[in-house]
Amino acid sequence: MQPSSESTPIGPVDASVVPRFAGIATFARLPRLDQVERADVAIVGVPFDSGVSYRPGARFGPAHVREASRLLRPYNPAQDVFPFGAQQVADAGDIAVNPFDIAEAVRQVEAGARELQSNAGRLLAIGGDHTIALPLLRAVHAQHGPVAVLHFDAHLDTWDTYFGAPTTHGTPFRRASEEGLIDLTASMHVGIRGPLYAKSDLEDDERLGFSIITSEYLEEHGVASAIERLRARIGDAPLYISIDIDVLDPAHAPGTGTPEAGGLTSRELLRMLRALADRNIVGADIVEVAPAYDHAQLTGVAASHVAYELLSAMAPRSTPVVD
Repeated sequence: MQPSSESTPIGPVDASVVPRFAGIATFARLPRLDQVERADVAIVGVPFDSGVSYRPGARFGPAHVREASRLLRPYNPAQDVFPFGAQQVADAGDIAVNPFDIAEAVRQVEAGARELQSNAGRLLAIGGDHTIALPLLRAVHAQHGPVAVLHFDAHLDTWDTYFGAPTTHGTPFRRASEEGLIDLTASMHVGIRGPLYAKSDLEDDERLGFSIITSEYLEEHGVASAIERLRARIGDAPLYISIDIDVLDPAHAPGTGTPEAGGLTSRELLRMLRALADRNIVGADIVEVAPAYDHAQLTGVAASHVAYELLSAMAPRSTPVVD
């Protein structure tokens, strides 16, 4: 058994000893959870995509993001923090879920997340499709009560049903709002764009507790203004961050199931995440990476860097970086 997180954290494999392209692809070449006594943050894959409404393939996302994360390094100059040195981060492997039964899979994800929370302070989940956000929020709610949800996505994901099914990748935040899992005064979507089914979609979304920063707003007013708005909205509430990789423009993240033109650049997304380093982040997910549609690991690299910035924002520090 290795030292606990109260001792010096165990970091990535030394790239000067073992080449980055060699060895088992844990996230950022970090230790497995069973190699440490306890983790401050556990990274867990959720290879499930039975809730998608268009292109499948996100079940292969966790492995793809881990492979793309091999090049991440220990020091983050943008946040002036050692995300793997200031806290113990470990890879917990994948939660095994039923690919044929969405209801059972949701129960398995929640149970797996609750079990991991007993041995880790926080979870960073890599999906998988956005259906997994619902059971992850249920697990977080059990610890923290209603949380502010900061949701980066091209789509609202507050629709009611698809083909009569209440639990899909387009419905998690409607169900979460109905179940009282989210703080209705502090939650927000960022990056929303593209066609909707009806104007009432926006009215329903507001009623369910979300404010919106569209990609058009970002283009017109800039990232600094968006950061000011989202920080004001979140306040000091416990914060859960959910990132659908399709919030990025397909030029930056082609490997996803429901791409929409006119999205964020990876630089814009990373900058907004860095502005959250002084917030109380209690959990996060990155979803909808579908490697079959990726090219040259563009989407995998983007997702791995998103995870890196989230881990950096979660890391303790004396003076948080605020953009």
